[in-house]
Amino acid sequence: MKNKFIDNKVVQENCVTIVVCTKKNDNKERKLDEINRLSQSSGLNVVASFSQNIKDFSRATVLGSGKLQEIKKAIEELEEEISVVIVDYALTGSQMKNISDALDVRVLDRVGLIIDIFATRALSSEAKLQVKYAQDRYLLPRLKEYQGTSGRYGGAGVGMRGPGESKLELNRRVLENEMVALKKQIDKVKAQRQVTRRAREKNQTPRVALVGYTNAGKSSLLNLLAKEQIYADDRLFATLDTTSRKLYLGDNQNAIITDTVGFISELPHELVDAFSSTLEEARDADLILHVVDVSMTKNIDGVKEYVKNIEVTNEVLDKLGCTDNRILVFNKCDLLKEPIEIQEKQILISTKTGKGIDKLLAKIKTMI
Repeated sequence: MKNKFIDNKVVQENCVTIVVCTKKNDNKERKLDEINRLSQSSGLNVVASFSQNIKDFSRATVLGSGKLQEIKKAIEELEEEISVVIVDYALTGSQMKNISDALDVRVLDRVGLIIDIFATRALSSEAKLQVKYAQDRYLLPRLKEYQGTSGRYGGAGVGMRGPGESKLELNRRVLENEMVALKKQIDKVKAQRQVTRRAREKNQTPRVALVGYTNAGKSSLLNLLAKEQIYADDRLFATLDTTSRKLYLGDNQNAIITDTVGFISELPHELVDAFSSTLEEARDADLILHVVDVSMTKNIDGVKEYVKNIEVTNEVLDKLGCTDNRILVFNKCDLLKEPIEIQEKQILISTKTGKGIDKLLAKIKTMI
């Protein structure tokens, strides 16, 4: 079937964020910082933030009734009009509706927010297909409640982009049929990637994949290494499309370097599945450059934040079955206020100043 992709425009809205801590090792400060950055990346203005440690889990609303009353009162007292409440938790459709009823404001959960960001970043036909498929998977089990909630507060803005207002009018069967069609198209793209991959293998061209937490500087590093001018920006999930370029290593030695989608803690499985063909670039690489924003030195439970980000990315890489042949690339070293110890297969660089790039190229050459 022919798919129409709607132009995604950033809609400035005021929002309130709510962090839900359900595990002993949940760090409220880190979770608040991340959901606020995600909200801002989606074009939202974060007016206020709330959090709750959940002991007695409420199946109806997740949050306790007292906390909901507290948040509702706070929203009513704010000078700014709140368009949407972002809950840093994967909510069911009924939970989303119940919280929305209690607060009398449209509600979007963490999964919906991340998918919405992806919807505004997708540029290539492949990325749009993958995002639409993820949106459909997210919307299908929430269709009834989502229609009711969005209808009360309008059908535009964050959480409504991508498929947009028209998608909310579709019934379940139409949505399921579209998912089948999208999956076929994604599988076709995946097959084309495999053909290209086999051609590279036949030519024995080494493959290098850039991976890492979102906004670590992967695209900027690709520009420096491959002498390109690919779009890069200082925001979460600035680029989604996989980009491959020739990397000249000297002595008539070349490699193919590929920039992949950024990772984040608790990346929605709808997106992991939809972007499986893209993530295969990391799985099939001969060498992985794990790019880390080393300037994120805030202590999280006694551990530097960038170390936490390394753990998140390694967990995804290990699940994908990626090679252990990896270089840990500590980027943004120009922002460091104190020196850090560098071990084997690690290197300090700055994509802003160019520091360490020549050393990184030399290390890449020895490891492929």
